[in-house]
Amino acid sequence: MTPLARAQRQLTAHPLAADAALAAGVLLCMLAGSFVDPHSGHSVSWRIRTPDPLSLLLMTLGAAALVFRRRAPMAVLAVTGTVSVVESVTGDPRAPVAMSAVVALFTVAATTDRPTTWRAGLLTMTVLTGAAMLAGPLPWYAQENLGILAWTGIGATAGDAVRSRRAVVQAIRDRAERAERTREEEARRRVAEERLRIARDLHDVVAHHIALVNVQAGVAAHVMDRRPDQAKEALAHVREASRSALNELRATVGLLRQSGDPEAPTEPAPGLDRLDELAGTFRSAGLQVEVARSDDGTTLPAAVDLAAYRVIQEALTNVQKHAGPAARAEVSVVRVGPSLEVTVLDDGTDDGPRGTGPQQGGGHGLLGMRERVTALRGTLTTGPRYGGGFRVHAILPVKPRTADAKDPV
Repeated sequence: MTPLARAQRQLTAHPLAADAALAAGVLLCMLAGSFVDPHSGHSVSWRIRTPDPLSLLLMTLGAAALVFRRRAPMAVLAVTGTVSVVESVTGDPRAPVAMSAVVALFTVAATTDRPTTWRAGLLTMTVLTGAAMLAGPLPWYAQENLGILAWTGIGATAGDAVRSRRAVVQAIRDRAERAERTREEEARRRVAEERLRIARDLHDVVAHHIALVNVQAGVAAHVMDRRPDQAKEALAHVREASRSALNELRATVGLLRQSGDPEAPTEPAPGLDRLDELAGTFRSAGLQVEVARSDDGTTLPAAVDLAAYRVIQEALTNVQKHAGPAARAEVSVVRVGPSLEVTVLDDGTDDGPRGTGPQQGGGHGLLGMRERVTALRGTLTTGPRYGGGFRVHAILPVKPRTADAKDPV
């Protein structure tokens, strides 16, 4: 970054300091201009002279008022206009006190609207020029009087131009931001519509084929003993329908896969038969894990088996991340009637971002567990334990309820 750009950024960040620097510059210019004597014939001559004390006071007041030009532009214009009128009437030769009024008028024009600029500009030009022509020591047609008229007009015009350019730039920026927001909203809307369409297609395809499989399987079971040929035909229809369902499912899921996604795993989804292996990986990482199971002989549906495994995996991951280095974890899997209960306890002292209850369960891990369990019509409760530690408890239905079979697909 260049020194000039660095200085500009600092002045933009501190507007009061920038206005103070501008006021000091205007004061220096007015002091330098007070040494010019325009009355020596037809040419301007330079000579060293001491300005009148009143002119020095008026120049100082006009420059000091410019420090507050952004906070109160109209009040600063009134102050600088007043000191300029006094200097126009009393000064001979005059000091360029009107320069402060021109800067103040520029500020008013740049920070207000156009009607206010017109009113303030016309009033300032009329008062300053009229006072200089009618009450000043010079003839009304003197160039200094006409110069006041010109400079005030230039100040108002330049300020209005700056304000207009600023408004145009802001309008372009706002349009660009609105266009960007519109594009993002349109993209999100299209993504949501596409997801809904794919979900509907997936539901229709799978529901149709599963209903066909259900009907043909029922036919096969009904005629298996009396008409085995018809049962074989029904089972062939079941096989064909299941193959079609898998093909449709594979095609639909392929629409959601990006070109850079990893290949789908060929091994079966993990389940509770790999629980000891899972616990061993955490023990190797330094976490003390104890596993207790009383679900021997229980055949779980694939979705329930996977959900139970994922709940334990995510819960142990949270223990390792948030429970502290000396924490111990206990995993229990119990078959209770038509449900499977999975519990993961730890004695950690730092519950951290895991949350304080079911509704405040912090991170995405607990949310993912809850969504996975709820999708199977189970329940998940999470929260801190009395005396320290954390508890994750999931109840997963092993067999579908009777009412579920009557629900429409």
